[in-house]
Amino acid sequence: MFRPLALLAAALLAAPAAAETETAILAGGCFWCVESDFHRVEGVVDITVGFTGGEVEAPSYDQVVRGGTGHLEAAEITFDPAIISYDQVLHLFFRSVDPLDDGGQFCDRGVHYTTAIFVQSEAQRASAEAAAATASAELGETVVTPIRDAMTFWSAEAYHQGFHRSTELILTRYGPQTKARAYKLYRASCGRDVRVRALWGDDAPFLGG
Repeated sequence: MFRPLALLAAALLAAPAAAETETAILAGGCFWCVESDFHRVEGVVDITVGFTGGEVEAPSYDQVVRGGTGHLEAAEITFDPAIISYDQVLHLFFRSVDPLDDGGQFCDRGVHYTTAIFVQSEAQRASAEAAAATASAELGETVVTPIRDAMTFWSAEAYHQGFHRSTELILTRYGPQTKARAYKLYRASCGRDVRVRALWGDDAPFLGG
């Protein structure tokens, strides 16, 4: 009478353990762009865009872009460390932004569009410091991207999640467009890829994202 339970227990013991994941919290200017870039990276299993670094609880997008909240647009990137390491995530991150700009990113200006790495452990801090030093050496200038202790990460509204690949129609200055098309038009007009290419050349991993 206990045989089915024994078989079930054996099956559970034999089943492979769920893959353990880690997270990186990165601010790289427009969070749509960070999500779009890292969505293509093998080993990244989930990305949530939102806000962190400030003191205002559960801020809205409108609050953050108006300024004064202390928050930065950021992305919480969940990845499988068996496929891609935190060090590799940071390597890609630095080469997808302008880490010499402390006033925003590309056409987006203001504190809420500045870059930052929010670390969740001493190991992540050591990795971030090493990545910043490597980026500085490659560029021949000291990067200004700060390394900060992680704070509460607040998810942005559903409207902003997966924006770069959404087929939802919205009204833009270019007329009705899908979110995906509106994102492409925004990215091109903002000059992100032009500046990243000028800084990083062939080391830039996400041009045209």
